Amino acid sequence: MLKIAIQAKGRLNEQSIELLAEAGIRVAESKRKLISRAEGFPLEVLYLRDDDIPQAVAMGVADLGIVGMNEVAEKGFPVEEVMRLGFGDCRISLAVPNTVDYPGLAFFNGKRVATSYPKILSRFFAEQGIQAEIHTIEGSVEIAPAVGMADAIFDIVSSGGTLISNGLVEVEKVFYSESVLIASPSLGDAARQEIGQLTFRFRSILESRGMKYVLMNLPKERLDEAIRILPGMRSPTVLPLAQEGWCSIHAVISEEQLWERIERLKAIGAEGILVLALENMIR
Repeated sequence: MLKIAIQAKGRLNEQSIELLAEAGIRVAESKRKLISRAEGFPLEVLYLRDDDIPQAVAMGVADLGIVGMNEVAEKGFPVEEVMRLGFGDCRISLAVPNTVDYPGLAFFNGKRVATSYPKILSRFFAEQGIQAEIHTIEGSVEIAPAVGMADAIFDIVSSGGTLISNGLVEVEKVFYSESVLIASPSLGDAARQEIGQLTFRFRSILESRGMKYVLMNLPKERLDEAIRILPGMRSPTVLPLAQEGWCSIHAVISEEQLWERIERLKAIGAEGILVLALENMIR
């Protein structure tokens, strides 16, 4: 049985539980629990702080973990990145008070920068040849300039609203992060086979996101044109209709292309177009 570590609370916890649920794996709520047994897959779930997950996986306390790439990069523990999960997007950026005339990276020479990610920032400054004082702060990094603890901050940014409310402006985007599935490097063959089964489920879910299943009726003489407009995973599915001279076409289209393709199909005579949500796509 595999053990997977996820964040004990917060948005990443909710998104991890949602992904597991979509994969047919039911997990009990984490309130006052450290570990729970899942249903639908041989899996135990450990609820940990996000910054403890890389270490737990590296030590073999957990076989797998769902955590932000930022925590993996900051902690530096030897883990394997199995796959990116498509949620928890954010970036870690340098920000300065909005009253500062920011001339570029040279601004940070000799400055004090507060952060919860000193290793990532140290590497970045070293690459850029910047000599700055890095002060490690746990939590509420954004208030450091206002209280005189730092000249600037290096912190996670999602919407940027927190920076604005604290009189800060984002000036350098340094590290882009999203949630990843990580694995212990010491896993045996049996555990890796189980991980393969789990990631198969995850990939089918992720590949279906942003995709729509489209059905329509079309005169047979316009079929070649429709196929050029609507390539499927290999090619569209074409079925004959009871009405002579007509056929039904089934295809999968990305949401980004959906309306442009539908307009082109209607222009060549497509009728009765249905657009359906796509739950899973297994290649």
